[in-house]
Amino acid sequence: MITSEEKKEIFNKFGKNENDTGCTQAQVAILTKRIENLKGHFAENKHDYHSNRGLLKMIGKRKSLLNYLSRKKPAEYADLIKALGLRK
Repeated sequence: MITSEEKKEIFNKFGKNENDTGCTQAQVAILTKRIENLKGHFAENKHDYHSNRGLLKMIGKRKSLLNYLSRKKPAEYADLIKALGLRK
């Protein structure tokens, strides 16, 4: 779970300010943080299929947001990928 302080830090880093929650970069960063938090849960609970469905939905949402960003603002897309460490 992400605390409100962590969310504010992410919004400050990837958005225009801490109240800019609608920015595509901020949304992708929040989804990435939530996905990373679930890795530990699935290490302990391998058969939690209900949470796995939620994880797959978050991954799909992040993918669609990244596709949108790559079409509209390719330079910001490249910066975001590098900052979050999504591509190797």
